[in-house]
Amino acid sequence: MLLDRIQRVYFLGIGGIGMSSLARFFRSRGIAVAGYDRTQTPLTRALESEGINIHYEDNPEQIPFAIQKHPSEPETLIIYTPAIPKDMLELNYFIDNGYLLHKRSEILGLITRNYDSLAVAGTHGKSTVTAMIAQILIESGEGCTAFLGAISKSMNSNLVLSDLSRWAVVEADEFDRSFLQLDPFMACITSMDPDHLDIYGDYETLVKGYTDFVNRVKPQSKLLIKQGLHLQPDSARKQKVLTYSLDSVDSDYHARNIRQVELGYRFDLVTPDGMVKDLLTHIPGITNVENAVAAAALTLMAGISEDGIRKGIEAFAGLVRRFDVRFNKSGVVYIDDYAHHPNEINALIRSIRLLFPDRKITGIFQPHLYSRTRDFAGGFAESLGKLDELILLDLYPAREKPIPGVDSKTIFDRVELKAKRLCAKKDLIKTLESVQPEILLTIGAGDIDQLCGPIIKYLEEHVA
Repeated sequence: MLLDRIQRVYFLGIGGIGMSSLARFFRSRGIAVAGYDRTQTPLTRALESEGINIHYEDNPEQIPFAIQKHPSEPETLIIYTPAIPKDMLELNYFIDNGYLLHKRSEILGLITRNYDSLAVAGTHGKSTVTAMIAQILIESGEGCTAFLGAISKSMNSNLVLSDLSRWAVVEADEFDRSFLQLDPFMACITSMDPDHLDIYGDYETLVKGYTDFVNRVKPQSKLLIKQGLHLQPDSARKQKVLTYSLDSVDSDYHARNIRQVELGYRFDLVTPDGMVKDLLTHIPGITNVENAVAAAALTLMAGISEDGIRKGIEAFAGLVRRFDVRFNKSGVVYIDDYAHHPNEINALIRSIRLLFPDRKITGIFQPHLYSRTRDFAGGFAESLGKLDELILLDLYPAREKPIPGVDSKTIFDRVELKAKRLCAKKDLIKTLESVQPEILLTIGAGDIDQLCGPIIKYLEEHVA
């Protein structure tokens, strides 16, 4: 496909975080961009303000006339996300009328083959590490083009552009095996917990997917893998594998002398070649020290200077919905986080306990997907049981049809907490009146972020 001949692009599911970064990329090149999404969100409104035409009704008649009139590639490009349902009317309009359709991951792979790509994969942590790497490259003067899996607060976008840099930074998503469309120059694997078993079937197949991904990394290049992951790339590719961790002295890269500084941390980075002293991250959460270790390690491996790494980590302001402090007044702190896997929730609560010892932690959790709730109900119950108080919302189905016998109560009944309650989204603010939160969390990957505004408004009105 000749990317420079594309004149118009249409997205099915344009409001997704990965789809929207691609939409912004094409719009930045002066290409006409339009799309459909099910729900209007702050992100889709931002896209509309940037000149992208979006509608919210699954109706082929609303597909722009120019798309209907010019169905042929490469002038017209149709991109879809696998998260959309197969019975979607617009999807079937394109199929029935002979359009070629492309997955988001396929187009991302085509674009990034023009660069030396630094790719980050993993069940959790990949969005933060990806954005940190982009920030380091920017602050070092190298620059990059980056497709992020969340909105960077310092960049106010999920897309970074550079006409001059050789580097692309890419979040490598394991969902639907999307990361197998990438051909990275170097890669980092942050975690490999069981997830997306609706796609892979079992954990062994998931591990094979990650193995296939690392075997797409350039031969004789370098891989950075979280210590303890059982991942063996093909030895014939002669890739050098290095490990990282938070503070294990057995890993090639790790932190020493970790000290909390307000909500952030100061630390030294141990490397195979010595030590990078006095790094400072301003974002909360001990897990973000580990993420900073990964970002610093991969950029050091790519030849970025210690000074650039130091500047980048300090400049990084965090991501929307990743340990995102939304309210902090009179001892009441509200944090929003995307965690949607038991291990992510464990890491979040652990970090909260370290930051705020002896404080009551109230978590509002929205389960995401029927299949994930079924597969990990026990794990969710165990992790949520580490809260002091739980408010459990209705399950968010996303792309899935209901599974008989699976709902939020599947988790709720197993949580060993006295202070727990089921709650509909519409009743949440009223429920907060009887909670008197100290440390309040919203947790989940569905549409729970739509509650952030009402929660902040409630806290501003009730916290003196």
